[in-house]
Amino acid sequence: MFIRFGMVLCLSVMIAACATLPKDYLRTDSTAFSNYLATDLGQFFAEAEGEHPGKSGFALIRSGKHAFTSRIAMTELAQKSLDLQYYIWEPDATGRILMERLLRAADRGVRVRILLDDMNQSGRDAGIAALDAHPGIEIRLFNPFANRNARILDFLSDLRRINHRMHNKAIIADNAVAIVGGRNIGNHYFDVDTEANFRDLDLAAAGPVVRDVSAVFDYFWNANWSMPITALVDHTPSPADLQDVAERLRRKIADDVYPYPLDQNVARLKSELRAIRERFVWAPGRIVWNNPDEVANGAQGGIVRDIAAKFQQAQEEVLIESAYLVVLDRGVELAQEMIERGLRIRVLTNSLASNDVIAAHAGYAKRRVKLLKAGVEIYELRPDAGEIEQSLLPGRSKAALHTKAMVIDRQALYIGSFNLDPRSLSLNTEAAIYVDSPELARQTIAYLDEGIRPVNSYRVSLDEDGSPVWTTDNDGMPVLYDKEPETTFWQRFTAGFIEMLPVEEQL
Repeated sequence: MFIRFGMVLCLSVMIAACATLPKDYLRTDSTAFSNYLATDLGQFFAEAEGEHPGKSGFALIRSGKHAFTSRIAMTELAQKSLDLQYYIWEPDATGRILMERLLRAADRGVRVRILLDDMNQSGRDAGIAALDAHPGIEIRLFNPFANRNARILDFLSDLRRINHRMHNKAIIADNAVAIVGGRNIGNHYFDVDTEANFRDLDLAAAGPVVRDVSAVFDYFWNANWSMPITALVDHTPSPADLQDVAERLRRKIADDVYPYPLDQNVARLKSELRAIRERFVWAPGRIVWNNPDEVANGAQGGIVRDIAAKFQQAQEEVLIESAYLVVLDRGVELAQEMIERGLRIRVLTNSLASNDVIAAHAGYAKRRVKLLKAGVEIYELRPDAGEIEQSLLPGRSKAALHTKAMVIDRQALYIGSFNLDPRSLSLNTEAAIYVDSPELARQTIAYLDEGIRPVNSYRVSLDEDGSPVWTTDNDGMPVLYDKEPETTFWQRFTAGFIEMLPVEEQL
């Protein structure tokens, strides 16, 4: 039996090795809409941009409800172009609504470009290709799998290539306004999931930095890493296929019970645009990102080099919120060096109970004690965190952390898709916006401080024996745990087993 299984496996790998991506297909390069000042959005921010030469405008987007409403508003306000780049786009209520709004925008003449990582698109080729059949919509997949119906075979035969994923998240309207941050597209990124919602953070931007974000999008869009969905399907969709998918999309949206009146909220947001613009913080800012060609050749990405340089320049403190915190030995040494020269390092990450990727928690837990001994202040999110805005649907959902943000010396900050883990360092592409602004830093610190409140997190420390303990408050009373809080034996066993495996370089 074992020999037969081995023969089948070898044969499968050999067959997979024969599957290759198409090389002869129609592909047209395109770039961001350049005449942004000819649009209402461009004109709307032009005066403020002129009053702050060389600076860009920024605003934090904290709540999931506001984050989704803002994206929908962008689809309605755009007149010329909408560019979207995401790692995950769930086919749930939120994903359907945003896609349908993009169809509406394309119907009125807006050019829509959608770039998706292929890791999470399994089984969706026909539907994606049908949407691409709209003359105003083009969809490309980043680093696509050659075996469209048996992706495991790519992992067996082509792991070196397929292991590099596009983790960026951005939406850009008319090359005039953008949202960059940690949120993918899906219910649990926007506080409407009944089982688990993420604490997350986005940054809205206007001004010169938007053109830089667009330039990065164009690089990915036109790179050989990105392939039109039409090159990956056997059947070329017809207008009838598009109409069928659009009708099914709208029927499902009609059946969905979305927890707040979206159109009403979008109308309110549009009417408040002038007040929102007045709240923008204008400051020097830029996009930092990992070039896929660099990371594919084994080099650390540009975002890593940028952050490392800022860490070296730091004088007082580094405040970090990272959903996945997998620090290797060199990272522990760097943290210790920073603390020894007088810096304070504070981190909020997921607890085992709140983490949606148990392997990532195992990678973090492997060096948690070393980080604590080095002097790093560590907090872990509670699964019942009070500051996570919950769904209006019946029941209470679990909280999880998805934010990727850091503030250095209460002056400089990064917000984007970058986690402090090996994947973000040298495997995935990432993007974040760097801003040099004490005011925006102050606002971001207020957000980070909420996350470490006892109602939202556990403070991790070491007991007299050097073992980790967790402290928090329940109903105003201090509580101490000597094992991972709110977890089962099986969760702890699984995490402990993975911790023993030599897999942290892949986490």
